[in-house]
Amino acid sequence: MTLRASLQKLKQNIAQLRESLMRASSSRRIMQAEADRRQNLVDDLATREKRLNATFKGDIKESEPSRSTLMADVSGATGAEKANPWLINESEETRGLTFGEIKQQQQHIIEAQDAGLDALATVISRQKMMGQEIGNELDEQNEIIDDLAHLVDKTDGKIRNETRRVKLVETKSASCGMLVVIVLLLIAIVVVAVWPK
Repeated sequence: MTLRASLQKLKQNIAQLRESLMRASSSRRIMQAEADRRQNLVDDLATREKRLNATFKGDIKESEPSRSTLMADVSGATGAEKANPWLINESEETRGLTFGEIKQQQQHIIEAQDAGLDALATVISRQKMMGQEIGNELDEQNEIIDDLAHLVDKTDGKIRNETRRVKLVETKSASCGMLVVIVLLLIAIVVVAVWPK
């Protein structure tokens, strides 16, 4: 009964570890490399728990030495010559550090990331202000261009009207010149006819 209760408690503890690891990883309280390392450890622990369960139920026929080895690995009761199974895949940065030191190291990393994000936010804010100023300047330039286009259209209309008037005057002056020539010819004919010989 005690073994069955202990195995059940171990299974519940593994589930709680998984859940807390997922929360810590999703909230970015730990680095991704550390989350992966811890996930490997939890997976290893779950595998050992399944093997213990199978051994307890009698599904796996093992010799007594390997059963004692399995129990020794889980309890950590092996000799000093055996490597610590919990330090598998530990990164160089955290090797040999205590939990508090690792936590402090991660806190420094988070603070550095926060400072970097603050600097990035400042740059983005400045870029936004520059973009708004450029947009305002473009709006002013567009208004100036619209006014200029309106003035060009107005001037173009005036030039066309004046061109028509010049052509009309030119046409009138050409016909007026012909009339003057005709009148002069008529006067010359009348003078020649009336002039006494």
